[in-house]
Amino acid sequence: MDKPAETAQTLDRGLRLLSLVAEHPEGVSVSSAAEYLGVGRTVVYRLAATLAAHGLLRREPGGPLRLGIGVLALARHAQPLLAGAALPVLRLLADDLGATAHLTVEDAGEALALLVVEPSWTTLHVAYRTGSRHPLDAAAGGLAILAGRRGERGWTTSAGGFQSGAYGVAAPVLDIDGLTASVGVVTLGPLDENTAGPRVRRAADDLAAALAP
Repeated sequence: MDKPAETAQTLDRGLRLLSLVAEHPEGVSVSSAAEYLGVGRTVVYRLAATLAAHGLLRREPGGPLRLGIGVLALARHAQPLLAGAALPVLRLLADDLGATAHLTVEDAGEALALLVVEPSWTTLHVAYRTGSRHPLDAAAGGLAILAGRRGERGWTTSAGGFQSGAYGVAAPVLDIDGLTASVGVVTLGPLDENTAGPRVRRAADDLAAALAP
């Protein structure tokens, strides 16, 4: 039986391998994975076989390592946890700015509205449906995700975007491994960017703090 330290090292290597493959949709060769982990190819084969048995990795004979379909099940289970952490942050944001607040994540190369919260006190506000999708460059939520990829820590704005008459402000959620997301608001009229921008940025930071290990 493996000693606890050996077991922890094996688990660490397996998780690092999974993260490496997740960062490379085109796949990772066994040789590259071995170099990254600082181990021999035999160790990588053993780790990959274990992860493949759980559906987390797949590999065609002689081909690169790729993510397996099992990660989709993990993602589905993670989404409610993410939405639960975001709900109080979005509620405060929506009521502070009197605008519909949303958590947007990148999914299959598109911006997906994972959670939407409408302000509780306004007479009129944007009805933005949870599950809505649009190109990443079409509105503030997706633009913020793209900005976050570039390491930008501010906020983005949009006018019109995928819906005529809608105005948005959003900021990327930063420094959470494996999460590509933004927090933002959308309204029927222009927002004061000097007020909304910093408030949205703070909401994104609050969500990152809530999700931090």
